[in-house]
Amino acid sequence: MALDSDRWGPTAVAPLFGQGYRVAVVTGAGSATGIGFAAAVALGRLGARVVIAATTARIDERVHELRELGVSATGFVGDLTDPDVAARLVDDCVREHGRLDVVVNNAGMVSATEPDTLGGGIDATDPDRWRRSISRNLDTAYFVTRAAMPHLRASGSGRVVFVSSVTGAAMGMRQEVGYAASKAALVGLARGLAVDEGPSGVTVNVVGPGWIATGSQTDDEAREGVTTPLGRSGTPEEVAAAIAFLASPEAAYVTGQLILVDGGNSVAEQRALDT
Repeated sequence: MALDSDRWGPTAVAPLFGQGYRVAVVTGAGSATGIGFAAAVALGRLGARVVIAATTARIDERVHELRELGVSATGFVGDLTDPDVAARLVDDCVREHGRLDVVVNNAGMVSATEPDTLGGGIDATDPDRWRRSISRNLDTAYFVTRAAMPHLRASGSGRVVFVSSVTGAAMGMRQEVGYAASKAALVGLARGLAVDEGPSGVTVNVVGPGWIATGSQTDDEAREGVTTPLGRSGTPEEVAAAIAFLASPEAAYVTGQLILVDGGNSVAEQRALDT
């Protein structure tokens, strides 16, 4: 796939991470139109070396595209609901680069190997479906972060960013009990880690996207985006900008926070159209 030069801009990397280099792991980065890949581009263009992960070999295409942009990138294929696979992702990164400074936990919602989003109300969400939703959206982040934490502490300025959602973290959605519960839990995990890991210089924050125009956005979701105060869905790049800030040196005094990227959707009490 050819990259859209208007979308991504010049290929030159402009390092903003200070002296030396930073190494970032970004999970859930297999889709060319997704938040994970956009985050990898943003971090790479700030000068980070990025390791991107997905459940299928399409991650190799994303690696190629990042390298075309001048970003140092490698890929990893694996199911991060398995703690051993999550540990191997971290081990491979440190073996290749000698360090790990930033973890962006974006894996979740939908998987290329299992397109079912695992939605449903409580009656439709049996215990197996519940566990699978929690595993995909929460356990993956926990496993990767737990494996990465010794290296993030050693960095002295480690960064963890969880990609949650407006759903669960700030608002509710019909027929999404498993997804909402798991995404809300990421906020609690981040705040607990922020308190525990602050003395090591590790910051832990959450980005909560609203209606975002990724390749997986449905027509119904796109219509919902039009009802936000800004009158449109957001872009993966706009979410990635918040992630990149939280991963930067300038965000060293920001931890335990939830930043919503939702076009004001969560603050608009009135939804009826003016007549």
